[in-house]
Amino acid sequence: MTLPNDQVAELRKLTDNISGHVAEAVARRLRHQLLGAELMRHQEEHGEFTDEELIEAHTRIFGEANPGGCIGCFPASRSSP
Repeated sequence: MTLPNDQVAELRKLTDNISGHVAEAVARRLRHQLLGAELMRHQEEHGEFTDEELIEAHTRIFGEANPGGCIGCFPASRSSP
């Protein structure tokens, strides 16, 4: 794999293990895509998540229901795709 020189230079500022850093980023992206697909499948089978379910999930992940100042946080600003 080849990366642009400017990206390699920035990565070198972050880590000595560029290959490991890139592999971790790819793995994170794949997990994110797989989770997104699974969440979509779940909603297709069981209907959209309720506001209560979204708040509970957010609380479990981030430790609070809706942090102050969060632009775009659900459920108040939730919109249909």
